Amino acid sequence: MKIAFVFICLVVPLVTAQLRVGFYNPTCPRAEKIVRDVVLKRFRTDRSITAALLRMHFHDCFVRGCDASILIDSTKNKSSEKDAGPNLTVRGYELIDEAKKALEIACPETVSCADIITIATRDSVALAGGQNYNVTTGRRDGLVSDPSLVNLPGPTASVSQALSFFTAKKMTLNDMVTLLGAHTVGVAHCSFFQDRLSNFQGTGRPDPTMDPALVSKLSTICGRPNNPTAFLDQNTSFVVDNEFYRQIRSNRGVMQIDQELASDKASAPIVANFANNAFGFQQSFANAMVKMGGIEVLVGKAGEIRKNCRVVNPPPTQKKSSQKRSRVPHVLRKGEVKRDNAKKLMDPNELNAYQ
Repeated sequence: MKIAFVFICLVVPLVTAQLRVGFYNPTCPRAEKIVRDVVLKRFRTDRSITAALLRMHFHDCFVRGCDASILIDSTKNKSSEKDAGPNLTVRGYELIDEAKKALEIACPETVSCADIITIATRDSVALAGGQNYNVTTGRRDGLVSDPSLVNLPGPTASVSQALSFFTAKKMTLNDMVTLLGAHTVGVAHCSFFQDRLSNFQGTGRPDPTMDPALVSKLSTICGRPNNPTAFLDQNTSFVVDNEFYRQIRSNRGVMQIDQELASDKASAPIVANFANNAFGFQQSFANAMVKMGGIEVLVGKAGEIRKNCRVVNPPPTQKKSSQKRSRVPHVLRKGEVKRDNAKKLMDPNELNAYQ
């Protein structure tokens, strides 16, 4: 335990020192198993849940930190992060709900929604062939979900533009290239890369950096109605491995940002290393996920532990004063009978009505 804790401290900022592996062992020892069972159940019928949870985790952590603010539902009077453009296609919320429901039965008001996202994502990565890395827990849930704060790198961003988002969160170029490797199990709607197939940057022609065979394949897929999706890794689409890097080195990157990772002089060496070192990528990915999970977290007494991940807890009701109010003794008038005695004198039927 001590060795694992020291390792984690090396890869996450000091501000997250209150997070630790096994945080719930004293208060909810089955917490991680409960989450894992829910993820396993879903993975058996839907292997794409890995990509969904990775995206949810990333979108949550990069907006106000890893505080589960992405889970809060909008109301008639107030929008939430779910209404922001980049989050409209985020999915997997019902899995988090299922895990939270089970945890509330086992350990009420103990496990945060932010930690459920973190644990569930790790479990889905392991099920998809990635490392089963340790995650620190102890996060608290945020109280704010503001769609105007959602600002994430888009699919057409350059490497330097995308990197600015990561450095703002104290992440490095290596972290960014590693985390974008999550696209090895990702999908994208055609609207995110359609221009690369036929009218790249207004030229009226496909992106010359995309493999012509891939252009043809994606053009067929995207010719269908309702903005369909395509795999970002055309070979091992449901496996967390280094194939994504092999693909983009062969000009088979689907989104522009993916392909630019292989051509930009700053990121290309990292891509080449991961393409040729499967184990190195797995280790780097685990470390980067742990580091991302520590972005601007709430700990201690900050935030709250939500009872329902979709709603901020209502304000606690004010406790009624335990002090008894002093009362002036009632002086009976002539002919007046005490209330208790009056009840005794009443007919039983009338007594029920009186009470």
